[in-house]
Amino acid sequence: MTAHGQITSLPGKELLLEQLTDRELEVLQLVAAGRRNREIAELLRISVKTVEFHLNNAFGKLCAQSRTEAVVRAWQAGMLQLAAS
Repeated sequence: MTAHGQITSLPGKELLLEQLTDRELEVLQLVAAGRRNREIAELLRISVKTVEFHLNNAFGKLCAQSRTEAVVRAWQAGMLQLAAS
């Protein structure tokens, strides 16, 4: 498993956050696209619990309290590419 996009700091905070795995980034990209956990599980052919596991890991690594906050922080760090609608 590889890791990408290490964040060294966030605005107003001096944090060293861990890198996200490919799967964590994949799950966050789907969250950013508006997918629910059940949809993500079906698309990736994994269980909902596994989706929750990856999201919780990403939350911890990004110091995020919500899906939205995790997506925003990953986007700010250049980890996610958000498509214009």
